[in-house]
Amino acid sequence: MSHRDPFELFGDWLANAERSEPNNPSAMSVATVDANGRPSSRMVLLRGFDARGFVFYTNLASRKGSALAANPWAALCFHWKSLDRQVRVEGAVSQVADAEADAYFDSRPRDSQIGAWASRQSAELESRFALEKRVAQRAAQFGLGKVPRPPFWSGFRVVPDLIEFWEERPFRLHERVCYRRNDARWDVSHLYP
Repeated sequence: MSHRDPFELFGDWLANAERSEPNNPSAMSVATVDANGRPSSRMVLLRGFDARGFVFYTNLASRKGSALAANPWAALCFHWKSLDRQVRVEGAVSQVADAEADAYFDSRPRDSQIGAWASRQSAELESRFALEKRVAQRAAQFGLGKVPRPPFWSGFRVVPDLIEFWEERPFRLHERVCYRRNDARWDVSHLYP
């Protein structure tokens, strides 16, 4: 691994994963800590990244949305088993701008847009029928018209202060390269496996 811009390196690794991973190469674990200090981790899909950070979308009232409102820090982990690689990201979290959330929401399939309105993500589900009824009600509400982004649905950007690239090597002497943000630049170090 050469010492390159970490976002450029991540882009190369993600492109390799898109060619080799059989399912959801953009899947990542998102770990949060709630107001009581209780950690939680779940898989979500990366929906964009650039030099500003890594973006995913969710219901703001979900467990992860509530945790991020109380404690705006997260850790991400991408694992590409077919490539023997992983990337860890840690940093502060901020909500994306409304225009960015609107643009992404507009790009989603209509059924996913209606599902965002119908789901009370992370709330207890009384029955599958109740969910299907909510979907039908929202589909009827919007008819054939445009489905606007719900006010309770948006994106989060993890602004990394640490990005670690891990690659498997023989005899468990794995390569680990860690980028730590230092103002406007990245300090690079190698870590013991």
